[in-house]
Amino acid sequence: MYSLKNIQISALRPLFDRYRLNLEKVGISNDIPYSFWGAPEAGRYQSTLYVRDDTPVHSLLHEACHFICMPPEQRTIDSHDAGGSALIENACCFPQLVLSDHIPGFNKAIHLHDMNTWGYNFRLGSAACWFYADSDDASQWLIAHTIIDNQFQPTWQLRS
Repeated sequence: MYSLKNIQISALRPLFDRYRLNLEKVGISNDIPYSFWGAPEAGRYQSTLYVRDDTPVHSLLHEACHFICMPPEQRTIDSHDAGGSALIENACCFPQLVLSDHIPGFNKAIHLHDMNTWGYNFRLGSAACWFYADSDDASQWLIAHTIIDNQFQPTWQLRS
């Protein structure tokens, strides 16, 4: 699985700066604060993402996308469990894949493979089948909230 040890944190900062997200790296032997699944999965509290070298990139992007997709009032009080419906969860998966192409050395193909390896579960059996054939509800929700545009590219805006 592709982890942060494969990517320079400095390469991630411009991406997350666009969303006003802070990255905080913790030591490899430390717990990751606010991780829903526990280490090595990313943690998020409000606008800070907590990671360590063994944190999977898909986990970091997923937590970032929860922040991007949640309403403004939730961003200031939210802790490790973003909650939400199946649609919101899928809406977080879609931009994490879109954003993967904006990380040097990472891309959507690697990301899709890692999502399957980790155990993301989709109706059609794989993350790629979901993304390319069954994600219309998620992409339309994201377009309606101006998180992505009609070409499925990031608008670099948080949900308002």
